[in-house]
Amino acid sequence: MTYPQLLTAEEKLAEAKTGLTIPEIVVICGSTRFMQEMADADRELTFAGAIVVKPGCDMKTPDPLWADPEVAERGKARLDGLHRAKIRLADRVLVVGDYIGDSTRAEIAYARSLGKPVTFTHPAVDPAA
Repeated sequence: MTYPQLLTAEEKLAEAKTGLTIPEIVVICGSTRFMQEMADADRELTFAGAIVVKPGCDMKTPDPLWADPEVAERGKARLDGLHRAKIRLADRVLVVGDYIGDSTRAEIAYARSLGKPVTFTHPAVDPAA
């Protein structure tokens, strides 16, 4: 007797996206100094028919939500984990901006470790280039 192969979580997600006719999901990564460029890319990709996820908080801009340093530190860790989940959900990654910091570099490495295609608005900053 043969048993069916169990699908991995990634295979189940891909199958579900296909079954539900979910459009391509693109996650935008990059320094929050490029929030306007991220919004521009979001608008273009959305108009082209993609679902876009991107950073939703710019913690470099003062806000009452992260005014307390201890709250900000916990929030940053939570947001980093949330962004990694966005990368897992996405079909591909778009890195925005002409600068790559440590956080973005780590996100690129993470996406590539998952086999996600990574493209850049400024290809010269690709750490693999």
